[in-house]
Amino acid sequence: MSNREPLLFGTAGIPNSVPRRERSVENGIRRIRKLGLGCMEVEFVHGVDMSRQTALAVGETAAALGIKLSAHAPYYLNLNSEEPGKVAATRERILQTARITYIFGGDCVVFHPAYYMKKPPSEVFDTVKHHVEQIASQLWEEGSWILLRPEVMGKVTAFGTMDEVLELSAEIDGVAPAVDFAHWHARTGQANSYEEFTGILKHIERKLGRDALDNMHIHVSGIDYGPRGERKHLNLEESDLNYFDLMMALKERGVGGKLICESPNLEEDALLLQQVYLKL
Repeated sequence: MSNREPLLFGTAGIPNSVPRRERSVENGIRRIRKLGLGCMEVEFVHGVDMSRQTALAVGETAAALGIKLSAHAPYYLNLNSEEPGKVAATRERILQTARITYIFGGDCVVFHPAYYMKKPPSEVFDTVKHHVEQIASQLWEEGSWILLRPEVMGKVTAFGTMDEVLELSAEIDGVAPAVDFAHWHARTGQANSYEEFTGILKHIERKLGRDALDNMHIHVSGIDYGPRGERKHLNLEESDLNYFDLMMALKERGVGGKLICESPNLEEDALLLQQVYLKL
């Protein structure tokens, strides 16, 4: 039998139902607990603006309430930029996110690795791998050991196909995938059936071993897409994402870890997914 953790459900950021005047990461964690969810991804969309003191308080609250945390690095990243300053800034933002996440007891940092910039994908892979190896090594030397999770991306211009993310995870210690099923559906126009979801999970296990399924970090949302991939996130019921089959595939393959909902309605769809999953 596997020693995997159960699959926990949560939101990308503070739940919408936290009143504006009360919005803080700590209150978000408290709300997650009241809703009956199990995890939350702390969003550093525009920059890492959390102090060490706040991070320690966040960690204490999460530990006391039994809520598992992860983080998302700022969106504006590109390890393949032709401008050295932008690459340096990208590396620093990932490092800053990992350091503060370590302080509040999160276990991983999700990040958008790069854009192709009209370069061959194989060349971009080598560039991204070089930088991620150095970032992971620096974190290890600092003692801020956090899993780095490059995300499967939804736009065809973005580095981050399923195979690219899995290959990075296979080749670099301290790296694991952030599997965004909505992004992959938008990018391919496929990957939206029980058979396809199961095939993806089997592929992950073949490439990275059973541990990768026992400790997944998953993003799910509704999604609007076109020939170039992702346009925007939607609520599940407004989209064509076959979330029922996805939940069935996750359940039958015994996947553990965290499932983060990125629909605009956040906790509503997170609770919907959790309800479907638990009833299977």
